[in-house]
Amino acid sequence: MDARLSRMLHLLIHMARAAGPLTSDAAAAMLNTNPVVVRRTMAGLREAGYVSSVKGHGGGWSLTRGLESITMLDVHRALGENRIFALGPANLVPDCLVEQAVNGSLEDALRQAEAVLLRRLSEVTLAEIATDFERRMAGLPSERAADRGGSHPQGSA
Repeated sequence: MDARLSRMLHLLIHMARAAGPLTSDAAAAMLNTNPVVVRRTMAGLREAGYVSSVKGHGGGWSLTRGLESITMLDVHRALGENRIFALGPANLVPDCLVEQAVNGSLEDALRQAEAVLLRRLSEVTLAEIATDFERRMAGLPSERAADRGGSHPQGSA
């Protein structure tokens, strides 16, 4: 399963809540991965103009746009538009007419499903996701909310 979209949406919303730039080390700890993976993945977001990075002491990753101007589809595209579904034909060029019919039906269904999903991703801004987070956090008892909203211990949220 490719979780890059989910992980980057998660990270971008944390970045919006951060008091300053987020280092690759801090992001890696948050996502339970390696800082090199963070830098490689964030490169596409930087090229798309959603984040910037500053090297050195006090540096790190920062958003260049507000969450209301970034959609889930924007992030998906910046990450390289990885394949949406793992389903596909067993043989791309089958001789069997039954398999050709199966492939045609399956490809049509996947094309339609992908169009619906991409349309939905284009409708959801990161600001809407952040608002949902705030709503969820407001529903937690105050002692749990303090643990979940600011810092992000490795392996949680």
